[in-house]
Amino acid sequence: MLVVAWQPAHAADAARTLLVVGDSLSAGFGLEPGQGWVALLQDRLEARGYGYRVVNASTSGDTTTGGLGRLPRALKLHQPAIVVIELGGNDGLRATPVALIRDNLGAMARLARDAGARVILAGLQMPPNYGERYTASFAAVYPEVAKATGASLIVDFMKAVALDPALMQADGIHPNAAGQSRLLDNAWPAIEQAVRAVAAQPATASATR
Repeated sequence: MLVVAWQPAHAADAARTLLVVGDSLSAGFGLEPGQGWVALLQDRLEARGYGYRVVNASTSGDTTTGGLGRLPRALKLHQPAIVVIELGGNDGLRATPVALIRDNLGAMARLARDAGARVILAGLQMPPNYGERYTASFAAVYPEVAKATGASLIVDFMKAVALDPALMQADGIHPNAAGQSRLLDNAWPAIEQAVRAVAAQPATASATR
């Protein structure tokens, strides 16, 4: 687990944490430290004056089942104001039943919400060779879970990345450094919206989380 921290610009934000729970896309697989989108997120938050400590609890190869098992401890340990869930890709590559993926993601979103965090769900898609029925059902999981739990949705986390060889590593699965920058751009609108929403909460609400 990588923890990246900086001294916030606003004292009121000093205790706020943004937790990312993901797989290799967020763990920075095959990259140098600092090149992954989560590390770049910390830099962008700092540059724009948002006082957050970003905790990267992502593990290469992780699944929604693994993430669900790890999340309660991470929530208790870090008490995040915002949780980004980026999981499901490895489930899809293993043709895990869509119902199980949906249940796991829904349970994670509810755990984070009930812990007082705003939840952001990173939507993913499967390659077409998995069959039209499975790929459509898989893609539909993310908006379904977001609607059911009140989570914000990044509609397509890998938009304009997955099909561009110039943004992918040689394995054709993991984004390279340039691709990671694009992932941050894809995630940023939902993240900034959540950051602003947290900042707008009454101080008493934050103090009782």
